[in-house]
Amino acid sequence: MGQVEFRRLSKIAGRAASEAGFRSPFALAGRASKKPFSSLTENRELTTGSFARPPLPACIFCSPRYDGCVSRIPRDLILPESSEAFSTIGSLPALSRGRLLQVLGMWFGMAVAVGNAIAAGIVRTPGEIARSLPNAWLFIGVWIAGGLYALFGASSMAELGAAIPRSGGQYNFSRRALGDYAGFIVGWSDWLSTCGTAAVAMVIAEYTGHLFPLLAGHVKLISAAIVLGFGILQWRGVRWGSRAQLLTALLKTAALMILITACFILGAHARALAPAATAPLPSMPSGWPLAVAVVLGLQAIVYTIDGWDGVIYFGEEVRDPGRDIPRAIFGSVFTVMGIYLLLNLVALYVLPMNEIAGNDFVLGTVADRVFGRFGDPIIRSIMIISMLSCVNSNLLFSSRTLHAMSCDGLFFRPVARVNPGGTPALSLFLSTAVSLLFVLGSFERVIAMLSFFFVTNYMLTYASLFVLRLREPQMARPYRAWGYPWTTGIALAASILFLIASIATDRQNAPLALAMLVLSYPVFRILKWASNRQSTPA
Repeated sequence: MGQVEFRRLSKIAGRAASEAGFRSPFALAGRASKKPFSSLTENRELTTGSFARPPLPACIFCSPRYDGCVSRIPRDLILPESSEAFSTIGSLPALSRGRLLQVLGMWFGMAVAVGNAIAAGIVRTPGEIARSLPNAWLFIGVWIAGGLYALFGASSMAELGAAIPRSGGQYNFSRRALGDYAGFIVGWSDWLSTCGTAAVAMVIAEYTGHLFPLLAGHVKLISAAIVLGFGILQWRGVRWGSRAQLLTALLKTAALMILITACFILGAHARALAPAATAPLPSMPSGWPLAVAVVLGLQAIVYTIDGWDGVIYFGEEVRDPGRDIPRAIFGSVFTVMGIYLLLNLVALYVLPMNEIAGNDFVLGTVADRVFGRFGDPIIRSIMIISMLSCVNSNLLFSSRTLHAMSCDGLFFRPVARVNPGGTPALSLFLSTAVSLLFVLGSFERVIAMLSFFFVTNYMLTYASLFVLRLREPQMARPYRAWGYPWTTGIALAASILFLIASIATDRQNAPLALAMLVLSYPVFRILKWASNRQSTPA
């Protein structure tokens, strides 16, 4: 499920790093990128020890892997052209206990995207869209348009992810292109919203109570156990978390494809035997209301499919980022959109439009119609598997985002330390703790405000590609966005449109989101000061 989709629809409310340089390491944004070195010779001097060692540098490169935040070489001093520098850094001794490990591949990248993007959102979004656009062609058309938006965005995201292979997500792109404060906004809002999405564990607990009445009434206990269980699993090491993600995503995809196939085979007979629907079909809008309905439908779909770019949270942990990140991103978009389109076609095949419009559990109704009394437990079981995969993926995301920010001095530097299993342990601990707060507490308003930053983060990411193309044309780009600048421009314009729509349709939370943005600057200065103080010699 998209990170915002759960916040928008559920009962809750809804990337420093080794630039892993298989071809070259990369400069980061901020002070270093604004003040580049004059020549490659200077870069080489830096790697041979002709500069003073900082007391507590941000992070370490240890080719081809990443070593925690105690390197002799500050990450920000590495320029894209210095391949010699990269090999020199790799020979330096590692002083930390662990490092982010390059053990992930394309299939994991797809699994983590599928795990995050396909979850509870598909349950209610079709009904909402059908209520505003009660026409089968328009209904499917907006899903296709949403897929095209994701495809155009995927091209831009693939270039950025392959060129800046750092773990931590979109934060890395905005910080490098637009500076520390923009990165801070993207990183913190992404981290908090990702932690909040883990509260989907509450829906798992509710569904479990329906399947096993003995467990009913223990929603928060079961939810907390799920989040804590995945936190402990990931603390063991990245391999444990990745295996859990691969397994749950495989089970989810197989179950959904079996469901889709069964519905197409049995759906015609089930529809013929169903009683005639008596609910009136909502009126079809025209003119300006139709345009508004289309924009809102697209916005709902973008929220639902959010997560297709999940591999960018693990850039420096991917074995061949220049190849595997673009493949994983495009594979994720086609997989996610393929499944979503098939599920909506199934709904249209089995149910008349007036039974879809306004229905907040469309897939449940489809399953009941096709499988009878077994339909409800079947669909709830599939959704439990889907949401377990979502919880695991979001804990993986959030720990990488906070780790990257800590390496960059935007949070306390000790949080960037990595255990021997390749997990940023302190970052994972804090992410799990905040996720538990979202599960056990009542933070619906906070999550709703963070929804605005979700759209802003995509907008800043696409703008970052334009900035980096102009400012760093020499940057090594293993993959270049096809159709640039048009595809990137379309994705950027659509993101701006969705942001305007969000403000127009949620005037209650929009001023609070603006206030949160204003208050974020003093917090940014305080955290930066505290992090710099930790780097100052005693």
